[in-house]
Amino acid sequence: MEVHVYGPLRAATGSKRIDIEPSGDTVRAVLDALCAAYPRAESQLLDGSGSLRPSVRVTVDGDRASLDDTCPSGSEVRVFPAMRGGS
Repeated sequence: MEVHVYGPLRAATGSKRIDIEPSGDTVRAVLDALCAAYPRAESQLLDGSGSLRPSVRVTVDGDRASLDDTCPSGSEVRVFPAMRGGS
């Protein structure tokens, strides 16, 4: 599955587009696979209890998604971590 990452998350993954193989069909499975492949990404995405940080946004096929939402194979997944700056 191809996942698009943005902002400071690219420093952890080294690329805007990454390929991962999730073990399930939920957003949580996708993020677990992303964090397993790129351990530095975990602290940017999840808090100490494994919940999605409030400042992180995940979309599946253009719709905002939570960890337990379905993410079928072939979906377009985008992950936006917290970013600083702006006015």
